[in-house]
Amino acid sequence: MTHATHAYDFSDAAGWDTLARDAEALIAGERDAIANMANVAALLYGALPDVNWLGFYLLRGDGLVLGPFQGRPACVRIPLGRGVCGTAALERRTVIVPDVHEFPGHIVCDSASNSEIVVPLIDGGTLRGVFDVDSPRRARFDACDAAGLERVARAVVAASDW
Repeated sequence: MTHATHAYDFSDAAGWDTLARDAEALIAGERDAIANMANVAALLYGALPDVNWLGFYLLRGDGLVLGPFQGRPACVRIPLGRGVCGTAALERRTVIVPDVHEFPGHIVCDSASNSEIVVPLIDGGTLRGVFDVDSPRRARFDACDAAGLERVARAVVAASDW
């Protein structure tokens, strides 16, 4: 499933650089975290090929709660350490899963998803949540995607009041 509406070329890092700059410009001057996450989710969902779900989960207590997203309805709450999102949050590192069906404890929110990348949102050492992207294509995400999504995640964290 392709939702790309912009002419970003992701054959190398230049496409990610352009998309990250567009995301940074989109949220410049806005301090509301929810508004920033909503706009970034919409921008990236429209730009990234082979993506069927993209959004944010926010840390609330000892778990993650669904935030702004694009795609089909999703799981509302995810415990820390559970599934790809909970693992990325607990370990505070980007997690790339080429085949979610082989990931121990994977939480199925959309049966069409076959691969996933999750980037933690870290604000001065404080975990704020995660940025989650799913694809129906196996092995959809690579190190270039991780670097691009990490840059966008840092921009959202830096621009927002939490």
